[in-house]
Amino acid sequence: MKFAIFLFLSLTTVTSFTVHNNGLKLTALRSTVESPGDEVKDDMVSASLGDEFIDEESYFSKSTFPIKPDALMERAKEILSPAISIGTEDGGECLADDFEFVAAVVGPIGKKEYLGALGSFNIKDSFDLNARFFGISVDPIQPNRVWFFNRVLGIHTAEFMGAAPTGKEIKYPPQTLHLDFNDDGKVKEFGFYTVDRRQGNTGGLGGAFGFMYGVGKPLPIPECQPYKRSKRFRLLNFIGSLAQKLQKKK
Repeated sequence: MKFAIFLFLSLTTVTSFTVHNNGLKLTALRSTVESPGDEVKDDMVSASLGDEFIDEESYFSKSTFPIKPDALMERAKEILSPAISIGTEDGGECLADDFEFVAAVVGPIGKKEYLGALGSFNIKDSFDLNARFFGISVDPIQPNRVWFFNRVLGIHTAEFMGAAPTGKEIKYPPQTLHLDFNDDGKVKEFGFYTVDRRQGNTGGLGGAFGFMYGVGKPLPIPECQPYKRSKRFRLLNFIGSLAQKLQKKK
């Protein structure tokens, strides 16, 4: 149990807890990794448990980013439309010169590399796709960033990575995606991560890796395979479990 708590705290923002006469109070300290963009600065945010939601309007009112949240979300929807498709259909016109793409294991890569990499896959030609976007919002702490989700659904209709068309329905796990914009409304960063690897039928993988796994043609590298605990992590879990059993016997 102690090991699990230590692991959790080491992988998350530093957080301290103090007990007051009115109950438990949470004080969240800023992570040592700063987010890019026009971040609304706070040295510390304190709230009683159960009331940790920030006042979004207050944060937006302090923002110096020139594009307001509603307009930014509309711009994001335009970028996601089939006519633009995050730069793949407009020749990269919507992308800033300093654009970067970053995902869980890929990137950051620049504008030229991003467009070239997408052009090397024939995903749109091989699948009948529906991105199924939902849950769009602007980050009040980093107000040049738009967050949204998707649950990609694809039907394998043509050859892909050497796999003949099967008509198989490819269901992705939910993914969280973001678009960062500059003052001119151009995209300076695009990224995504899967958020529930137990859903879908792509082994918890997203992006192009999900389609590769879905048709039975994953690349022979660990990053293109479903998550598997490392030997060290399994050993640590075994030691923790053994320690718990020994403690119960005392």
